[in-house]
Amino acid sequence: MSLGARPQLGMTLIEVVISIVVVGIAAAAVLGVLSRNVRHSADAMVLSQAVSIAEAYIEEITLKAFVDPDAMDGEVARTDFDDVDDYDGLVDVGAVDQFGTPIAALAAYTVSVSVNPSAALPSVAAADALRVDVRVQYAPYVDFYLSGYKTRL
Repeated sequence: MSLGARPQLGMTLIEVVISIVVVGIAAAAVLGVLSRNVRHSADAMVLSQAVSIAEAYIEEITLKAFVDPDAMDGEVARTDFDDVDDYDGLVDVGAVDQFGTPIAALAAYTVSVSVNPSAALPSVAAADALRVDVRVQYAPYVDFYLSGYKTRL
């Protein structure tokens, strides 16, 4: 050190501004990644609930009779559905249980059911098989399809 020189005790204004800019850019990048992860963290849960809803509907429908047991087709109330064909065209805005009671936590889901004759099963005649398609939607994230079969045999 020379006699007239003072040791440097701090940072210049330019150094402070540059360090603030660098820290700000790093913080923005980290927060951007975190916010994207948080935004999509519920997707797995929503899809899992959609799968569970579809499975519950498929199970309920395929446990019903293949042929209408009372020979009176066209039941209107879900509690009166007694065969697979009665579910064709069912649309529930908000998932409901087998008695038609809405499930409040699943009100954002829409469930659609279609029942059609099937020709896709080997060694089973088309007249003896029905394909049940259940579509569960949770807009705009999930549009899930699940299919099952009910046979006369």
